[in-house]
Amino acid sequence: MVTTYVPLFMLFLVGGLLTLVFFVVTPLLGKKNPNPEKMIPYECGSETTGGRHVKLSVKFYLTAILFVIFDVEAVFIYPWTLQFRSLEAAGLLTMLSFISILALTLVYCWKKGALEWEK
Repeated sequence: MVTTYVPLFMLFLVGGLLTLVFFVVTPLLGKKNPNPEKMIPYECGSETTGGRHVKLSVKFYLTAILFVIFDVEAVFIYPWTLQFRSLEAAGLLTMLSFISILALTLVYCWKKGALEWEK
């Protein structure tokens, strides 16, 4: 039984070793010549204006969470489309219920104003 998990353990071991090597070797090999221009926070190629420690609105985080939720939808629908014919009616009903729940969630968010950025 342990032999079935050996490749998984080896994968974790190699991943952990690579991570460790990258974190240890990169600071040793990288050039270090800081200057005032390099120490400025980079923001999309333009100079930052306003306060640097401004708290974002809750709407920003709500929009981000909704984006993740509806983006995960695509992760579930894609494999379903690949296996559509072999799943037959049970697969169709399952996906229709999944999409219905997502549609109801979207309508609920819309009615509550969660999709409105400004009021």
